[in-house]
Amino acid sequence: QVQLLESGGGSVQAGGSLRLSCAASGVTGGSVSMAWFRQAPGKEREGVAYILLKSSITVYADSVKGRFTISLDNGKNTLYLQMVSLKPEDTAMYYCAMKPQALYSWTDIRGYNYWGQGTQVTVSS
Repeated sequence: QVQLLESGGGSVQAGGSLRLSCAASGVTGGSVSMAWFRQAPGKEREGVAYILLKSSITVYADSVKGRFTISLDNGKNTLYLQMVSLKPEDTAMYYCAMKPQALYSWTDIRGYNYWGQGTQVTVSS
């Protein structure tokens, strides 16, 4: 069974940086893509960044373009999200997710079968 475990969250001041990690275990192949989502209190979960596993093609939400970078270390089965120039509005619980098929748009949570437990990111002004 696939398990995803995020780490790397924390509290930083605006303008700071963090790198989130998502360690995947139990992966037997066949998954199409992975993504980072975030959810702030009282808001819906939103897609932040997305990567296709075979081609490493990436897609970003407009709100994070130029500031966040998603990457994958296949040897370590680990997904990363490098975040720079953080803003208070980036404060949220961040989740990694795995998408087994090319169904739904990348921001649609229905397409993801596996989710991590989340890691909190708090950015103060």
